[in-house]
Amino acid sequence: MHYVYILLLANKKFYIGYTHELKRKYYEHENGKVKSTKHKRLLKLLYYEAFLSKKDAMRREKYFKTTKGKSTLRLMLRDTLK
Repeated sequence: MHYVYILLLANKKFYIGYTHELKRKYYEHENGKVKSTKHKRLLKLLYYEAFLSKKDAMRREKYFKTTKGKSTLRLMLRDTLK
């Protein structure tokens, strides 16, 4: 499986990523092994989607990184983000 995942960082911003091993990647984020989130602790896994196709997952990740994609995420997760 291929996963697109959304983390909520300590500064209330999203981190959007792609992986084929979700548990391992989350562990790496939690333990400061990912350079881009190393100094932004208090990570929370908010959301993920699973895909059979790597190409589909990467396309979805790219969408979530756009302004419209982030707006969609905020609408989808509005109760969670309160």
